[in-house]
Amino acid sequence: MTTEGTLTSSADEPLAFPFPADSLYHPAPEWAQLRETCPVAHVRTPDGGTALLVSRHGDIRSLMVDPRYSRAAAADAAAKAGQGGIAAAAGVDSILGMDGEEHARLRRLVAGAFTVHRIEKMRLDVRATVHELLDRLQALPQPVDLVGNFSFALPFTVLCKLIGVPPEDYEVLRSSTDAVMGDEMTDPEQSVASLKRLVAYFADLIDRRRNQPADDLITALVQARDNEDRLTEHELRMLCLGVMIAGYESTANEINMFVLNLMHYRDEWDRLKAEPELVPQAVEELLRFCQLTEIGIGLPRVTTEDVELSGCPIPAGTAVLPALNTAGRDADVFGDPDRIDFTRQPNPHYGFGAGIHRCLGAPLARLELQEALRAMIERLPEMRLAVTEAELPFTPGRVVRSLEALPITW
Repeated sequence: MTTEGTLTSSADEPLAFPFPADSLYHPAPEWAQLRETCPVAHVRTPDGGTALLVSRHGDIRSLMVDPRYSRAAAADAAAKAGQGGIAAAAGVDSILGMDGEEHARLRRLVAGAFTVHRIEKMRLDVRATVHELLDRLQALPQPVDLVGNFSFALPFTVLCKLIGVPPEDYEVLRSSTDAVMGDEMTDPEQSVASLKRLVAYFADLIDRRRNQPADDLITALVQARDNEDRLTEHELRMLCLGVMIAGYESTANEINMFVLNLMHYRDEWDRLKAEPELVPQAVEELLRFCQLTEIGIGLPRVTTEDVELSGCPIPAGTAVLPALNTAGRDADVFGDPDRIDFTRQPNPHYGFGAGIHRCLGAPLARLELQEALRAMIERLPEMRLAVTEAELPFTPGRVVRSLEALPITW
């Protein structure tokens, strides 16, 4: 494919993708080159398929807001290819794999639980959970694993309370969810089996809530199903699954990556300690700056008609990948993009996506990230990594950069 007068990639010679990631803190250098010379690049993916990789901030926004770039078509293609795991969880039966009115109908049913006003009323409860987890963490002998004792426990616990998962079910639900989010290429059968267990779990929980209603999201959805006939039983199960899958993995790993970046850029950690009022802006800037995904892309789309991006014609039926990591480093949008700046305004990052598939739980994730960061600078001001960066264990094959452990001292 020829783009903007360059032959950086072509239909005959697609670029090998993903690009090797040699830094936890900056995108691979190929991303900047593509933004400059080949903003819509033809790439070959690890499964042997091909797609177009979109790397400019404005083009990525077009991809996410223009209905001609379809998540439903991409989910259908993934289903026909027999993909399991997270691809299936974000597939044709999921709100993440729908478009148009079908998507809007399901999103409206859940949206009330995630309004800014309702989530803000949860702040004190979330703050109490943060400090309870830190109480336990600080009582342990050092070094302590932040992953197992804080960063995953916080969003998982908060989301379970919101959805209506009983505390005695937390462990089984966590293990199944982790398996679905794992490396499908390594163990696809395990990934699919875990997905089936999750669907069965929510089917059982839905039945329990029919008999014992509570003040939670599942009860509200059950009532919408039974009393108002606004969704099918299958849709009800998949909606609960989708909220669970999307609701805590990213936030947990954002906490981890925030800590890694602030330990690496120690002056920024020290600035937050001196100016804690900057925490909300720091969260937005770290969402822009941190490289949450190793391969750097969001959920794929497929074009439903002929379109054009950056002067590049794209035929209908083409798989298109949004390069979310590099969007936050586009110098045409962000001044000095490779520097952390807690006073950056405006900050149009894509940490929560854009368009109809913009993260429904963004208000909750923001609140959790703000409270976690504020509490850590207050209670663990001298926090440091207990191992070198080279010794940090990452779980391979995850959708997002997922640390197996993050040993810290203070």
